[in-house]
Amino acid sequence: MRPETHSPTSPRIPEDPSNAMSIAVVTETYPPEINGVANTMRHLVEGLIERGHRVQLVRPKQAGEHQSRESTPRGMRLHRVPGLPIPGYPGLRFGLPVFWRLRRLWHGDPVDLVYIATQGPLGHAALSAAQAHGIPTVTGFHTQFQQYSEHYGLGLFDQQIGKTLQHFHNRSDTTLVPTTQLQADLLARGFHDVHVFGRGVDIDLFNPARRDPALRREWGCDAETLALLYVGRLAPEKNLELACAAHAAILARHPRTRLILIGDGPERERIRHHHPEIICPGSRVGTALAAAYASADLFLFPSLTETFGNVVPEAMASGLPVLAFDDAAAHTLIRPWENGVTQSPNDPEAFIAAALELAQDRPRLLRLGQEARETAEGISWDRVIQGVETRLHRVIAERRARTANPLKTAALAD
Repeated sequence: MRPETHSPTSPRIPEDPSNAMSIAVVTETYPPEINGVANTMRHLVEGLIERGHRVQLVRPKQAGEHQSRESTPRGMRLHRVPGLPIPGYPGLRFGLPVFWRLRRLWHGDPVDLVYIATQGPLGHAALSAAQAHGIPTVTGFHTQFQQYSEHYGLGLFDQQIGKTLQHFHNRSDTTLVPTTQLQADLLARGFHDVHVFGRGVDIDLFNPARRDPALRREWGCDAETLALLYVGRLAPEKNLELACAAHAAILARHPRTRLILIGDGPERERIRHHHPEIICPGSRVGTALAAAYASADLFLFPSLTETFGNVVPEAMASGLPVLAFDDAAAHTLIRPWENGVTQSPNDPEAFIAAALELAQDRPRLLRLGQEARETAEGISWDRVIQGVETRLHRVIAERRARTANPLKTAALAD
């Protein structure tokens, strides 16, 4: 078992009740749905409630969900809206453009600010409804839609998709992004008022102490077997063939190697058919997912379409060294060959070469994993939510200042 380097989280500091906000969070995905946006929204909602704010959660009714009002956390009001299935994404739905329903909601239950996480029909309706009420709005840039488009036969629409996203986000008061790298990219592309909403990780859940020999045996791994892991959607945009190629290259030199792909998606059956040696156990959440991370030896993350990539800090918190391209979360968190390894984007040969080098040096893997854990211990969700809270307060204050002094604001703009 890898050594545990757990450090306690900082104590909660009571918030000033006079600074409490009422915030509507509008998102087309939320747990128990499994994806990075849903996970981030859960941490945002729960973190804001813990800090004394009231939250309206507006989301589509989920597949198989009953309309009865189940218990919700104190401080949260759940509002379900109609939705339809998203093609190619089983279990996920997009919300319908319920503009008038949101107008009525915010007329009867006013909020100080609306945070819109997704750019689907529901997100567009929420932005318009909030503006009709004069409510400040913040939009989150959580998905690289224009990068996904080429993997789904929509490459010709890249430019139009980019312009649509720019127009949507520029209608809001502020856009939040997960990295300074993406912030600089969007500002260069004409997006306005872009700020960083970083990402945290639960270091109690994702922990090296969850390494499980029984789970390794299920994978066909003994103490000497090298277990390679990927966690995420099994879809074309994730570049999974490169992970398969890296596995094949390692397997040719080290027969006691297994590749485990945790997740689901349209590529799962194809991979199982063409690569029967690869283990595809489906999606995992909670402690089962945490055990999978901690029980592997090297995390392969070949994706080039990530807005952030929450799986990177989750793997690092689990004491698992990450091999990824120098982009998004990997670019932000990994110091090459100190707490993980990054390679230049679009250099698959270098990715495979690095995987081979790591596979041949197990002591180095352990050292990288220990350093990765130490890095993750400095990324707390509490600190992240505190930064978002400060930004939301600022957006509200700036909107009130503009409303109170419209002539002065116009003069400054000139």
